[in-house]
Amino acid sequence: MPSLEKARDEARCREFELQEAYLDYAAATPMAPQVVEAMVPFWSERFYNPSAPYEKARGVRADLEDAKTRIAHVLGTRASNITLTAGATEANNLAFAAVDGGVLCDAIEHESVLACAQERGGTIVAVESDGTVTASAVRNALDPTTELVSIELANGEVGTIQPVREIARIVREERLRRLEEGNRRPLLLHTDVSQAAGYLSINASTLGVDLMTLSAAKIYGPKQVGALWHADGVALRPLVRGGGQEGGIRSGTENVAGAMGFACALELAERLRKQEVKRLAKLSDRLRKGLAQAVPGVVFSGQSRAKDRLPGLVHASFPGVEARRLVIALERRGVSVGTGSACAASHMRVSHVLTAMGVAKEVAMGSLRITLGRPTTKEEIDYALLCIVECVEQERARRR
Repeated sequence: MPSLEKARDEARCREFELQEAYLDYAAATPMAPQVVEAMVPFWSERFYNPSAPYEKARGVRADLEDAKTRIAHVLGTRASNITLTAGATEANNLAFAAVDGGVLCDAIEHESVLACAQERGGTIVAVESDGTVTASAVRNALDPTTELVSIELANGEVGTIQPVREIARIVREERLRRLEEGNRRPLLLHTDVSQAAGYLSINASTLGVDLMTLSAAKIYGPKQVGALWHADGVALRPLVRGGGQEGGIRSGTENVAGAMGFACALELAERLRKQEVKRLAKLSDRLRKGLAQAVPGVVFSGQSRAKDRLPGLVHASFPGVEARRLVIALERRGVSVGTGSACAASHMRVSHVLTAMGVAKEVAMGSLRITLGRPTTKEEIDYALLCIVECVEQERARRR
C-alpha cells in the first residue's frame, strides 16, 4: 500500500496533469533543437581536423572561423579577439592570467573568479545587502598595484545585476590618473556574462570592459564550451601549450561542433531576448507573489526592483527549514530546484553569496534558487508553488 503522502502527491500531479517541473535553468539548460542540428554534421561527415591541410579540413576551418565571426557579431566585436575555451571557468582563469599585478573582485563572484583572486592574494570587495557591488566601493578598493578588476554582469544565485558600466567609468578614470602621474601599469576590467547572456545586452563596447567571459551551457548550448573576448591591446597568456591553436592562446584540436553550437545558441538567445525577458518576468513575479501570500516569513534575496535583477530567477529563503530536506522533498514530487550555484549545492554548504550579503545563517540554510527557462510554463509555476508551500509546511510541522 502506498503511503498517504505518496498518494496525495500522485493526486496533485494528476490534478495539474504534470509529473515534473524543472526549475534549475541557472545550473543547466537543455540544448535547443537548432543547436543540436547545427552540431550534428561535425560529429559525422564534417569530422575533419581544422588544422589539417587538405580541402575538406580547410572547409571545416572555414566553418570554425564563421562560428567565431557570428559570436563576435553578437558582442559587437571582431572574431580575432575571441578565444574559444572549455567553458566559463577556463575563460575566467585565462583572464586572470593576463596580468601580473594586483587583482580585485567582489565577494559574490563565481567560485572560479574568487579562487583566482584568492590565489593571487587579491582584494575582495564587500557587497551591499542586496548583492550590489557599488562603483564607489570599487574605487575605494583600487590601489597603485591593481591590474585587473573582475565584476560579473549579473549574479547567478540571487540575480542581482551589477553596475558594470559605472565601474567601467571608474576604471577609465583611474587609468587616466595613472597616465597623468606617469604610471604605465595596466588596468583591465573583466566581466563574466555567463548568467546574463540571453537576458541583458552583452555588447562589449557598451559595457566598456576589456575582457568578457561567456558560456554556451547557460544559453541552451553545449556544456564545456565557452569563450573569452579581449579588447585590442590586451595580451593573453596561454594556460595550455602545444600546437598553437587559437592564436597560440589555447592549444589543442578545436571543438568545431561546440563552436557551431555556441554560435547558434548565442544568436538564438539574442533573437529571443526581449520576448523571453518579458515572459519570464511575469512568471517569476507570479511565483514570488504566490510564495509571499502562502508562506509566512519567506525572505527574498537580491534586488527588490525587478529591473535590477535577472528576470527568471527567484531566490527564496524559508527560516526554520533546511534547504537540503526541501530539495529532496520537492524532488519526490517531480520539482527540481537549486540551493545556489551548482558547485556549492553539490556540497550542500552555506552559500558564500548569502554570507557575503549578511544573510543570517538560519535564513541562508533554508534557501532555494528557483530559475525559469524557455520551456517553463504557467502550469509548471503553479504546480511548483503548490509543492513548495506544502513541503515548507510539512518541514515546519516536523520541527515543532
